[in-house]
Amino acid sequence: MLRLPICQDPPVIRTEFSDALAWEEVKRLVVAPSTEDQFQAYVTFVDNPAFSGMSADQLLQSRDPGDQHGFFFVVDTKTLSNAGYPILVVDCSDLPGRRFRVIPSWMWSVENNLSLSNMGFEEFVDAVGQDGIFRGF
Repeated sequence: MLRLPICQDPPVIRTEFSDALAWEEVKRLVVAPSTEDQFQAYVTFVDNPAFSGMSADQLLQSRDPGDQHGFFFVVDTKTLSNAGYPILVVDCSDLPGRRFRVIPSWMWSVENNLSLSNMGFEEFVDAVGQDGIFRGF
């Protein structure tokens, strides 16, 4: 069975491989420091064509049992085909499979706060817009 790699930092998994330039732009935006406080997301990019076309639920089932991260990010078709590149965030611990999207310029907030347990997944879910995308507080 195909397994997601165990990463030091939360994974950003690429499942859409039709636009290499958009993927590179998403990566650049994700790691760019925030404009005000210079916070940044600490993530590991997973760029493996074996994950092409996989759904969030399939990725959830592909997690290694030793993975300690309570969430992961997905760059899918919706991410690369929409302005602002909304990246999918998937809960792996409290309610596995629960999800929302986040724009790259706010991934630092999601990653930092969830990784440090400063905030819970539900706090971000409650703060998404009507379109299901988190754009900050």
